[in-house]
Amino acid sequence: MKTLFQPENEAEAYAVRAMLAEQGIGAVIHSFHDSAFDGLFQSQYGWGAVKVAEGDLQKATELLAEWRDAAPEIVPGDSGEQADPDDR
Repeated sequence: MKTLFQPENEAEAYAVRAMLAEQGIGAVIHSFHDSAFDGLFQSQYGWGAVKVAEGDLQKATELLAEWRDAAPEIVPGDSGEQADPDDR
């Protein structure tokens, strides 16, 4: 297994894994959390990693780039921005 990328959080890891699964690419999520050290490794190394088979790495990298390009730059509620109540 090769590391595709290091997600910011668990939600991003699972979203990418689901997106890859839709395209027929299996992925493994590896968290750096260790309860014995109360998350010490996550603060040093990041949340974790999403890994794919070596043969799928190139396609998965392309799909990840497309996925990131399609994501909105500003998310309501992020960075203090108020969500518009009419958007519900």
